[in-house]
Formats: sequence, structure tokens, C-alpha cells
Amino acid sequence: MIARLRSSFTFIAALAFCATAAKAAERQLTFEQHVRPIFKTHCFHCHGEEAEKEGNLDLRLMRLAAKGGDTGPAIVTGKAADSLLIQRLEAGEMPPKGKGKVPADQLATLRTWIDQGAKTTRPEPDSLNDITDDEKSFWSFQPLGRHELPRVTNGSALQSPIDAFLLARLEQHELGFSPPAEKGTLIRRAYFDLVGLPPSPDEVAAFVADGSPDAWQRLIDRLLASPRYGERWGRHWLDVAGYADSDGYTEKDPERKYAYKYRDYVIRAINADKPWDAFLREQLAGDELLTPPYTNLSPEQADLLAATGFLRMAPDGTGDGSADQNAARNDVLAETIKIVSSSLLGLTVGCAQCHNHRYDPIPQADYYRVRAIFEPAYDVKNWRPPSARLVSLWSDEVREQAAAIDAELKKLTDEQQAEMDKIVSDIFDSEVAKLAEEQRDLARQARATDAKERTAEQKQLLKDHPSLNVSRGSAYLYDRKRVDALTKEMDARKKELQAKRPAEDFVPCLTEVAGKVPETFVFYRGDISQPLAAVEAGELSVLGTSASIPADDPAVPTTGRRLAYARWLTSGEQPLVPRVLVNRIWMLHFGRGIVATPGDFGVLGARPSHPELLDWLARRFMADGWELKRLHRLLMSSAAYQQASRRTDALDRGDIENHLLGRMSIRRLEAEAVRDSILAATGVLNFQMLGKPVPVTVDEVGQVIVGLDNRDSAGRPVSKRAVLGPDEFRRSVYVQVRRSLPLSMLETFDAPALNPNCELRNRSTVAPQSLLLMNNAFVLTQSLALAERAIAEAGEDPQARVRLIWRLALAAEPTAADVASAVAFVATQEKELASRPQTDKETVFSPAVRALASLCQALFSSNGFLYVD
Repeated sequence: MIARLRSSFTFIAALAFCATAAKAAERQLTFEQHVRPIFKTHCFHCHGEEAEKEGNLDLRLMRLAAKGGDTGPAIVTGKAADSLLIQRLEAGEMPPKGKGKVPADQLATLRTWIDQGAKTTRPEPDSLNDITDDEKSFWSFQPLGRHELPRVTNGSALQSPIDAFLLARLEQHELGFSPPAEKGTLIRRAYFDLVGLPPSPDEVAAFVADGSPDAWQRLIDRLLASPRYGERWGRHWLDVAGYADSDGYTEKDPERKYAYKYRDYVIRAINADKPWDAFLREQLAGDELLTPPYTNLSPEQADLLAATGFLRMAPDGTGDGSADQNAARNDVLAETIKIVSSSLLGLTVGCAQCHNHRYDPIPQADYYRVRAIFEPAYDVKNWRPPSARLVSLWSDEVREQAAAIDAELKKLTDEQQAEMDKIVSDIFDSEVAKLAEEQRDLARQARATDAKERTAEQKQLLKDHPSLNVSRGSAYLYDRKRVDALTKEMDARKKELQAKRPAEDFVPCLTEVAGKVPETFVFYRGDISQPLAAVEAGELSVLGTSASIPADDPAVPTTGRRLAYARWLTSGEQPLVPRVLVNRIWMLHFGRGIVATPGDFGVLGARPSHPELLDWLARRFMADGWELKRLHRLLMSSAAYQQASRRTDALDRGDIENHLLGRMSIRRLEAEAVRDSILAATGVLNFQMLGKPVPVTVDEVGQVIVGLDNRDSAGRPVSKRAVLGPDEFRRSVYVQVRRSLPLSMLETFDAPALNPNCELRNRSTVAPQSLLLMNNAFVLTQSLALAERAIAEAGEDPQARVRLIWRLALAAEPTAADVASAVAFVATQEKELASRPQTDKETVFSPAVRALASLCQALFSSNGFLYVD
């Protein structure tokens, strides 16, 4: 049986190989377009990049492959079967073991290319280049195109310029937009998109009843003006920035006490609609927009330093001393480059750290040219740990206040010590009085003499009478009442003074040390211990030479490298940044980007579904002053955004994945929105903004919850959880992000693991989510809270209670059937609960409240709550 199965698999594989080969044979293959990418991925590491080629075989040009190496020509033009290259690949001898085999479809392409005559697109150059013309022509490296709005048949369906691009594609497939969504659906969609919270029942009712033509635009403007908007969209940016309140990297995972300053900067900037060109420049080079030393900072200047927290978010193992310091320092810089490149360039630049990028035209030297932009601020050889990268926000006046109080505290300490010395002296005199008369003078002399200079007789006396060795530390053993009274008095006076002392206030940031400009070297295969040639700072070669990055700009106190780079990225000439930004905003509104891989615009990434629209949006975004709120209005005013989400047979036949956007996509709430929406429904959500993060800890069963950390050195809870009060119910964006302790409520619903950042959140549907909603203490507690709210606000009418719960949880009006079934369910639950013996915990809530809470929990677990359509 096994043999027959193997035979079948072999036969199927052979059929697949033949089918691939036949398909390849239908087209004329060329080295540049079809073969070189295969060689680059699988062969260049041994036969192209290194100074010494394996077997002296170089596969970077067709003529070099034909020439071959030590064993002769690698290819025989027109005869794939006779080509040594094909023979070695088919035998599994190349690539070497452990490097992975060339896939069957690619091997078929190589065979067909050779059989067709091993042709090139054009005459090959005399000299070798790391980047070919074909690679430069890739769509994302091209300048932004200028596209007119396409013509459509159904012009009456257009409400926004973007509709024209979408409808033109739909009409090519004989499709069109879906009907508009109901107003109740639209307001919930808008609320979650812009502020991440559900609308209140009153807000829903008012919008549904508003028949004015500008009701939708006024709703959007109101939400954009809400402080909740910056929290919602700030969280989106914090994902790609890799924001965390701890260092990660090691098991110790030290806390970043002041990291929240960056989070607060982001929220304030987005609420203020700071243009994104300025927003990016400040995050890359806010310190270079100031003049050191960074003292007596205004709030605006402090914000510029806080903005550079963007470059301090990577995992950092240099603070606790447990990691290899050389490796940890370089890893900080490597991870930072990943964050910058994935968030702004949409490229996996980090893949070129050890060798030329296998797929994208990024030579290894380019990686280190980018590293050189940031090297002066990190300076691996003269490393400053996280604690040394804090800048005080105290003014000179505050420093004077603190110094004055410190002086008073010192006086108090001196006074306390003097009083203690009196107590010690009195105790000593009392103990001396207990000695024989002839020993008393000797005891006094012994105490007055330095221990090293005491005579044998003095030492013996003190040994025989240890009570004579009284000190400040042991005085309480003789006269506890007097010592305790002094301590209590002094502690109270110190506490009163310390309360007047200004609190320490720092901003973590990235700065350069003037006059220190370290060199950057290419590392052989990424090995930090094997530096090769030095490189200068620069942009990726494939994007041209427009970026001029100085080695050390004399016009600024720093090198000016990051500032020059930031200005180039936001100049409008660099094509990737605006494309990446508008694509991410589109994704967050429509559920899928125009490019479905927002962090990878390279060869392995998805191709844009609407490339002309992407470029049009990028140009429009820049022309509108890089203002995000204007982009929101543009997208949300479209017919595409306001469509219903219902699937139809016609849409499924023509576009089952909805890539053409003939309907609105249904989207699952993000983790933070799930938690925040529960708190909003119960009415306990705390809207306090900004400031220190709400701490997290581990409960008795190992769940990470909101609370003060009460664990011992082994990580076990040692006492009952301290009550945080209203802070426990702050929005999730303010909950501490510990890399080693992700909040269980958020982690279960796919909050990102920031290693180092997150360009695209996973959206899973897995059993632990349902189990959490069934058993989690937070969900159970908030279900009871919603039940109590319904009873308090809706009174005794069971139907009124159900309607209120439905509106609060789902922002929708229940049908008559919904109300009837829910009332019957609650009645059955109440009867069942009343018939059971109650535990001590259950007696806190009546069966009526607990029954109603069951309905609340069911709604929190429903698709109507967890999804937005």
C-alpha cells in the first residue's frame, strides 16, 4: 500500500512538473526577468556575492554562467539535459544540504530557458552591477504616477474621486457597488474606525433620525474632533513603531519608566492633526531640530525629544547587564532599522544584514549605508545604556526648588543623627555606671580610641562587656521607646518635605554626542567581529541618488544625518513613504490594503490591487498637506466606504475575496476595542488621558491582568491584588505594554507581539477567545456591571432592560423576536439560579442580576459585538 502511495505521489509530482514546464514553454524566457531572480535567491550566496566564488563559478551574468567554473560550462545553450547546472540541481547537490532545494516550478523555468537558447533581454553590461535595470523597474521603486480619474459607465454611483478608480475595475467584471449600508450600521462603523468605541444609544438614535444631507459629514467631523480619535489612531501607529513599556530582549525585561512620553506625544500629535511630514521628521530627528544642551525645555521642545522615542522602541538588552553587550548593542541598531524600514519604506531591509537581499534589489552595502545614518546616535563602541539616554525636563527654577528641599532634608538627617548620638551617649553612660569603679575610666578610654589602636586591656574589657558597644544601629535594643519616638518624628518631617519636592521627570530620547562621529563598516556575513570596508551614509541605491546625507553637517551641532534623511523621506520625491502611509490608512478603513502586505512592498509582497489609485492617493495626501484627517474624510465620504457588507452570488462569482471592493468587508474588532467596548457598555470606562501606564501583574491562575505587580522573585503572587480604583478601567492604549507580560485579555484577541514591531495584526478565530469570554473574571465582572446598569436605568420592565442592554452592547435596535427570546432566556436563567444552592460569592448578586448578566455575557460573546460590518 505504501509503495503504491509513493508511486502515486511521484506520478502526481511528475504531472505538476510537466504542467509547469509546458506553461513556461509557452512564453519566451529571459535571463534578466525569469532566471536571475532564481539564481539570486538560491545561488548568489556561493556563486556571486563573495570575493571567492565556490568552484570559481559566477552566475550573476548569463555569459559568466556559460563560461562556467572549475568543472566547465554550467549551461549548454539549447540543451538543458546536458547542462551541468541542471544536473547538479536535479541531483540535489546544489544548493548545499541545509540550504533548501530549488522548487520544481523554478527548476522547470531554468530548463525551459536553456532549451529556448538561454536568451537575455538585452546585451549584457561589461561590468557587474548589484542592481539591474529590471529590478529598478519594479513597481514600488518607480516615481509616483500621475493618473486622471478613469471613466465609468455608472457615474451616478460616484461620491468621491476614489470611487472612480474602484468602480472602473468593478465594471470590467460587470460588477458595481453594493447598496448603501443602513444608518445604524454606518454610525457604528464610523465610531469604531475613528475612535475605537461604540456609539451610545442616544447618538445612534440622533443620527438615524437626522435626515439632513450633511449628517454623515458632520458625524465624521465630530469624531475627528474627539480626543478619543488620537487614542484610536495613535494605537495604530504605536503598532508599527513597536511601542513597549519594557526593554524585552532578556528574561528580566526591565521596565521603561518613561516610555509613555513617546506614546503621549503620538496621541497629542494625531489629535492636533500634525502634518505627517513633520510628524515623521520629528520622530527621526527631533533632537537635531534643537540645539544642545537640552535644558530648560518648553513643552514644544520636550515634544521634539519625546518624538525620537520612535528610535528607542526596539528591544534593548544593554540595560540589565545579563546579555552579551556587543551583540545586544548591535541588535538594538539592527531592530531599529527593521522598524524604520518596515514602517516607512515598506521593505524588509533587515534581510540584507548578512548578504545581498535574496529577493529585493538591496545590496548588503546598502544596509550598512542606512545603518550609517543612525550610527552616530547609537555609537556602538561608546554605548550609552537606556538610563543614560534620559533628558531631564526640570527647568533651572525647579532644580533650585529641589536643591533647596534636598538641603533641608540633609539638615534633618544631620539633626536626626545628632539626636541619635545623644541617645547612644546616654545609653553608654548608663552601661558604664554598671561597671566597677576601677573599670569606668578604662571603658571611656576604649570607646574614645580607634578600634585599630586599642590596647589589649581595652579590647578585653569591651569583649567582656558587649553592652558597651552600643551604636546608632543597636540603640533600639536598649531604649526602643526613645528611638522610636525620634524616628517617628523625623520621618514625619521628612515626608512632609519630600511631598514638596518636585517629582523626577525625564524624557527617553535619541541624541548624538557632539564631536563623536563613529565609522560604519560592512560586517562580513553580518558578523560584528569581522568588519570589512567602511561605508558612508546613504539611501537605498535602487531609489536613486537624490538623497544627500552628510557625513557631518557643519550647519548643525550634530552630524545632521538623520535630519537630512528625514527631509528626503518627506520631500515628495521618495516614492515609498507616501505609498506606504496611505496604504496603511486604507487598510485600517477597509480591512485590507491596496497592497495587502503593508510592511513589504518588495518582490515577495503582494502587488497592488489598484496601483493607479494608490499613486493618486499618495499624491493627494501630500497635496493636502500630509493631513491625516483630510484623508479620513476623503475615504469615508466615498460610496465604497458607505456600502453594505452583504455578500451576493454575483459578487462572489466575480470577486469572492472582495479585492475589488464591491461591498464593505466585515472586520473583527481589534483586541483593545473589544476590552474598551465592554467597559463603555457598562459605563465604567475611564476617559482620563495620557500619563503613566496602568500596571499589569499575574493573578493566582497565571493570567496577566491589570493591577499592581505583587509577585516575588520567582514570579508568584504573594498577596491579594491591590485595588487600582478608576485606573483599572482606563482605555487599553494606556495599559502597560510589557513584552514579557502581555495582558491576557488583549493577547487572546491578537494584540501584537512587538519583536520588534507589527505592520499587520493577525485576526484569528480560535477556541481560546470563546473560552476567555466564557470564563474570564474581567468579562464576568463587567457582565454583572452591565446587568446592574440595565436594572438601574430601565427599571422593572424585562423588555426595557433587554432593549437597553442590546443598544449598549451592540449599538443596534433589537427586533421583537430578539426581545421575546431574550426575555424568555433571562426568566429561565433566573428560575434555574434561584433553585440552586448559592456560594458566598454568588450571594452578593441576586438571581435576577445574575440571570440578566448571562444575557450580557452572551451578547459580549456574539458576532454582533465582536465584528463591524
